[in-house]
Amino acid sequence: MAKLNVNILGMEFENPIFTAAGPGAKDGDLCVEAVKGGAGGLITKTISVDPAPVPRPCMANTNAGFLNTELWSELPKEQWVEKEYVRAKEAGVPMIVSMGYTKEQIAIVAPLVKPFANAVEISTHYVGTDVAPIVETMKTAKKALGDNIPVFMKMSPHTDIAQIAKALENAGVDGLTMINSFGPCMAIDVNSGLPIMGSKSGYGWLSGAPIRPLAIRCIYEAAQSVNIPIIGVGGVTNGRDAAEMIMAGAAAVEVCTEAILKGPNVYGRIAKELSDVLDANGYSDVNEIRGLAAKKVKETLENRGRLHAIAPVVNHDKCIKCGICKTSCVYEAIAIGDKLNIDGNKCFGCGLCVTRCPKNALSISLV
Repeated sequence: MAKLNVNILGMEFENPIFTAAGPGAKDGDLCVEAVKGGAGGLITKTISVDPAPVPRPCMANTNAGFLNTELWSELPKEQWVEKEYVRAKEAGVPMIVSMGYTKEQIAIVAPLVKPFANAVEISTHYVGTDVAPIVETMKTAKKALGDNIPVFMKMSPHTDIAQIAKALENAGVDGLTMINSFGPCMAIDVNSGLPIMGSKSGYGWLSGAPIRPLAIRCIYEAAQSVNIPIIGVGGVTNGRDAAEMIMAGAAAVEVCTEAILKGPNVYGRIAKELSDVLDANGYSDVNEIRGLAAKKVKETLENRGRLHAIAPVVNHDKCIKCGICKTSCVYEAIAIGDKLNIDGNKCFGCGLCVTRCPKNALSISLV
């Protein structure tokens, strides 16, 4: 079994699968259940000066992803300080306390959480291009917390995320978390004609598997620009997703939507699946794959961007001739007889069939 232990800024974690600052860590009891379910670390639900006025309905699972109008914790900060953090600490793993949002709010909240936090994560939901507001909020936290409590800034999916990440590093941030949910987005109940979210606008924020490619891009870009740890979040549902995020450059990953939908045992399942992925690919330690994608791209750069087609290779021992690949081949290059056959003269080399095959019977050169 591959080693999953990670050290992030002096914090020792048995595995790199953490809770996220959302409903899956909404109070101390659920934090304890998450660790019992296999979470290697805790990020508690974000608190601010006042409890969140959450519009209801506030969560929905759609065929395009998970929508929510969740804000920060609906519990008052006093309850967190008096009860929830004390209970969460009983889980016995490092705890990163999430708080938000403005520098004025952080100045009030940070001193309250200081006795409980191994580190803090600051959420801003800021999507502008001027890094100054994020830097000011971070510096306010650093001033209130001192030098012994690391500060992570949780970033929205900026288009220029590498530039903002570097500016934060230069300003003294200890680490980054990315990404926040994406939005605003909208879904409508076709029976009533009303938005399914209870906000006045009807808008919500998108999370879950559909935003993972966006999170991967952001982590990948930022990891090549900074030398501080990145905790990835956004659409991790299984061990392969976690491995992908770590290969992009994350030191650990947070799980939110999957834990909401399937309960606190998902953390341990994902950790076990991550170990299986490492074993299957010959890695003995999860730290071996951190940032691997950038290294691989650099090694193969001169061969990337090819314009000629290479047809996929068929493993006939795995192929069950289900026809999924044939149905989705717009180039009509696939035929099924006694065996599946791909016509190299017709094949465009798009690779879609490889990703659709339920038995992993097809493979294609990626360079």
